[in-house]
Amino acid sequence: MGFATLYPSYATELMNTLSTIDRRELLWFFAIAVLVLAAGYGLREPWPADEPRFVLVAKQMLESGDWWFPRRGQELYADKPPLYFWLLALAYQAIGSWRWSFLLPSLLAALGTLALTWDLGRRLYTPRIGLWAAGAVLICVQFVYQGKRAQIDPTLVLLTTLSLWGLLRHLLLGPDRRAYLLGCFAAGLGVITKGVGFLPLLLIPAFLVLRRLGFRGMADTARGQGRWWPGMAVFLFAIVLWLLPMITMALADGDPGHRQYLHELLFRQTATRYANAWGHQQPWWYFAEVIASAWLPFALALPWLLAPWRQAWQARAARVWLPLAWGIAVVVFFSLSAGKRDMYILPALPAFALAAAPYLPALSERAGLRRLLFAFVLALGGLLAVGGAAALSGEPQFELKIEAERGLNPAADALWWLLLALGGGVLVAASVLRVRRALAAVVVGMGVLWLGYGFGVHPILDAQNSARALMRSARDLAGPETEIGLVLWKEQNLLQAVGPVAEFGFKRSPEQQFAAGLHWLRQQPAQRRLLVAQAALPDCAAATQAAAVGDANRRRYWLLDADAVRDCPAPR
Repeated sequence: MGFATLYPSYATELMNTLSTIDRRELLWFFAIAVLVLAAGYGLREPWPADEPRFVLVAKQMLESGDWWFPRRGQELYADKPPLYFWLLALAYQAIGSWRWSFLLPSLLAALGTLALTWDLGRRLYTPRIGLWAAGAVLICVQFVYQGKRAQIDPTLVLLTTLSLWGLLRHLLLGPDRRAYLLGCFAAGLGVITKGVGFLPLLLIPAFLVLRRLGFRGMADTARGQGRWWPGMAVFLFAIVLWLLPMITMALADGDPGHRQYLHELLFRQTATRYANAWGHQQPWWYFAEVIASAWLPFALALPWLLAPWRQAWQARAARVWLPLAWGIAVVVFFSLSAGKRDMYILPALPAFALAAAPYLPALSERAGLRRLLFAFVLALGGLLAVGGAAALSGEPQFELKIEAERGLNPAADALWWLLLALGGGVLVAASVLRVRRALAAVVVGMGVLWLGYGFGVHPILDAQNSARALMRSARDLAGPETEIGLVLWKEQNLLQAVGPVAEFGFKRSPEQQFAAGLHWLRQQPAQRRLLVAQAALPDCAAATQAAAVGDANRRRYWLLDADAVRDCPAPR
């Protein structure tokens, strides 16, 4: 049950309803979106924190043929449901290169999110307002940054937006049972992508509350007919497509690891993680800070939107307040949990953009907002230019601190020249466009930032942000046929290893990993070496016999042979 099946005449309908100007503007918008989001595609390997882990899981799925129980090395990986890993694996099968495929799901998801936001804005208002809604999403720092990362969140945002697209079409423009069923099915797919994929279904109680309050512009056909259950059945069906086979296999094969995986995934990583979070502890107001910073420059318009949103409430405008109420509910939902990360509320961004879009053309003419947007462009350009200039000449301690944190070669100034050039470009654009065309200055400034990030920062930082150079150096030191054992390894070490490698568990303590690695090394000392992160290097290892491999991801690594650990006691 897909979009093409439910709406086979969509493309024809779209072309018939858009004017020549609308089609041209749409084409230009998506040309810019593709350029911004795809800049740097294929110019880097997966970077921490999450990318190497997810790509490694997908790679091991393909190699093992086990699509139901993901693994990180030899251990089961139960932190996330498998849909995103399936997408990564399918992208690799389509392209045949991890470097050229691992960003494809996020790129397509980001473009799909923009298309759905535009289409919903077009249907609720006009094609021009749809472009304002999609533009408000594209201009946000967090959206583009996540769209250029191989993380689960862009895929979740796409499925959430698809669910909103279907549900809002039914609730505001309906009746449209097919759209309703598609929205519920997309929410189910969202659950097997990340557990919070059910959140779009909160639109239904929001709809019932607003209808009781007398809001206008809602679909009468949903009133009192008791026909919500088919959507809930479709929602559960999407989840069961994965859950039922997985549970059946976990309970029937007698593998205790699979049963532990089941418990970890369904309980600890969902309800327990929300109700009693063990990491990323933040205060309840944390997401206000996220919106004020990560949603820039769209966030600058929020103070000006309060008055029209209040007027829309007084006018009982459901087109504005149903998506807005849902977006607020998402922020509140995540705020109630102690564990918070900035990307959690990203699925709410298209809803806020849709609620803002009808007012953005008029607000963009307000002198106060134009001055604020222009100040943002100046601050962006100034920050980049001053940072680059300071690193090159004005403040050596600043340069050394950043280079030490990122593991950069102190002699490599390409990054600082790039920052200086990007900042200069943004400032030149601001000086040409001025306050009168502040919105255009914002678009140009953000475009310069993301093109520079993709085409410049990606290749400059790739060697250190990935383990590509480190693992190649380890292979050169060890020899082509020597097996390398990884101690206190990160996912990128195993993912980007060259030649034969072994590992001794990821979640085990450094002491346990080293003890297992020591036993492994002494079994065949001539054919094996240990690659050990410095934090796991024991005092018994001989510094004179250990070979320094290099630094990556703020860690230093050493290659040990049997002579380097001859004074280490045999593991018990």
